[in-house]
Amino acid sequence: IVLDTETTGTDAQRGDRIIEIACIELINRQITGSTFHCYLNPERDSHPEALKVHGLSTAFLADKPLFSEIAPRFLDYVRGAEVIAHNAAFDVAFLDAELARCTPSPGLLRDHVAAIIDTYHIARERFPGERASLDALCKRFDVDSSGYDDLHGAMHDAQLLAEVYLAMTRQAP
Repeated sequence: IVLDTETTGTDAQRGDRIIEIACIELINRQITGSTFHCYLNPERDSHPEALKVHGLSTAFLADKPLFSEIAPRFLDYVRGAEVIAHNAAFDVAFLDAELARCTPSPGLLRDHVAAIIDTYHIARERFPGERASLDALCKRFDVDSSGYDDLHGAMHDAQLLAEVYLAMTRQAP
């Protein structure tokens, strides 16, 4: 499962929250078309810098479900899977913080998945000293990131990451 999130800020331990989750299923190195996507009400405003990144306003998110309401469906979707994320520590910290707020807490993300694969670390190992951002990897592997505008969305980023991951881990002939 390729996963991405958008958040209200950069620090899950200081109360920043997830506002969007997107997951894309890969089976046998093929994108299946199965996805999980939702916007979430974070019950707080986004930091101005985060808002510049994702553009998801407090007003837009106000009528969206709380994380605790979608947590069972999310966990069902990722259960037993290898989860692939770019800078996975960031997404996992936020998901673990959200799971901890659920009553009762279902535990940590790693309690529900087979593995967590970090494409940022793969890129740093394969291309030492090179930029390892998702944008840089899209350029390196000729993944078309047009239509990106200036804003990031979790589903668009997850789609790009799925293509980058497949290209980056392709076996040489």
